[in-house]
Amino acid sequence: MDQEMPKAKFWGDVGKDSLPGDWPGSGGGSTDANLLAEIRFWTRIMREHSMFIREGLPCDRSDIIRRAQEFEERFMALEAKVNRATTITPNLLRALREAVSDLIEFKHALLRMMIQCQLRPNLYPLLIDHITREAVHFLSLLELAAQTQPGEAHHLHVLLRRVVFWMRIMKEHIEFIIHLLDPSERSLIRQAHEAQRTFVQLLQTAMELESMANAQPQFFNTAARFVDEAIARTTELRDFKAAANELLLMCQVLSAIPSPLLADHVRREADRAIIEMREIREQIPVRRPV
Repeated sequence: MDQEMPKAKFWGDVGKDSLPGDWPGSGGGSTDANLLAEIRFWTRIMREHSMFIREGLPCDRSDIIRRAQEFEERFMALEAKVNRATTITPNLLRALREAVSDLIEFKHALLRMMIQCQLRPNLYPLLIDHITREAVHFLSLLELAAQTQPGEAHHLHVLLRRVVFWMRIMKEHIEFIIHLLDPSERSLIRQAHEAQRTFVQLLQTAMELESMANAQPQFFNTAARFVDEAIARTTELRDFKAAANELLLMCQVLSAIPSPLLADHVRREADRAIIEMREIREQIPVRRPV
């Protein structure tokens, strides 16, 4: 992957009390439209998680397969509703929160059985943990949307926590891809290992900057520069995932990836990460160097 450092963008003096207002829940910009788009995205992701679980379960566990199928159908119905909606009503929000909470409980139960060797599906335990964290992330969004006064929710520390979340998700995507590619796909595996090294470093830095943000600085130029780099690297990774998806569709790659939908799934998550980090980047208070 190209290692050229992206240039940070600066603007005039910005204090911690004058953050832009276009982040969901911050009270400015097209908040409802942003929130609705994010909910539509994650509802589809939850449906696909349910499908991936169902397809990876052993055939002799019809009880768990049936439960996964029920979640897939439940989120399919919710997806249809949110796609038709022009605003998120309290009833729809409640239904989403209940469904995501139930799915998190189901994923935790699966992972518990896998850890205790009571279930051996064609699914990595880390993958179940990975998609559980995504569901928890979605539930946090829904609970924030249910609050009438989000208060301190979008200060710098919380914004950087979201960057940590996405860097970990992207790193794990690469690790799953490496383990699903056929050993003969040496060129793709080499590219994936390069990306893995990049995102291990990005995750470490993101965690360190998130911790530093607890000092509540009035501006954090280094964090702004870092998010610029994270966006650039995630864009490169998104393009790699898109190319892999095309190869799968054309039957030009050897792998244990069960469906091209999985590659498209992780590509869409990279797109979402880029969108969110661009919004976060505009929220980070910076000061032009004197």
